[in-house]
Amino acid sequence: RGNQQMTHDEIFAKVRDVLVDALAVDEDEVTPEATLTSDLGAESIDYLDIVFKLEQVFGFKIEQGELFPDNVMQDPEFVQNGRVTAAGMQQLKERLPHADFSKLESNPEVTKVGQIFTVGALVNFVERKLGK
Repeated sequence: RGNQQMTHDEIFAKVRDVLVDALAVDEDEVTPEATLTSDLGAESIDYLDIVFKLEQVFGFKIEQGELFPDNVMQDPEFVQNGRVTAAGMQQLKERLPHADFSKLESNPEVTKVGQIFTVGALVNFVERKLGK
């Protein structure tokens, strides 16, 4: 059966396997709310590995910046004084419809941007990709 029919739980299980593999964490640490950076200890280099493994597991191509924003944070229009501006927040939301912005909106510090990348956000991303 094709990928199109995968359930949310099946996608979550595959994403969890990818993260366990890429980040050497335990399965029970990988919850939908867990953030990749703070909770699971992912670093920049790990994100590349995660993208590569997701592509392999699910059989789709992920464009640069599609899953994780690559240049929003360097743009002075989007970030000022270490905080994400309203324009920056808008840009992130448009580019990352899969991410969870609740925490970042209450405290838009650039250092907190990693919080939008939860395990659940990855699952959402995959679901959207498979549904297209």
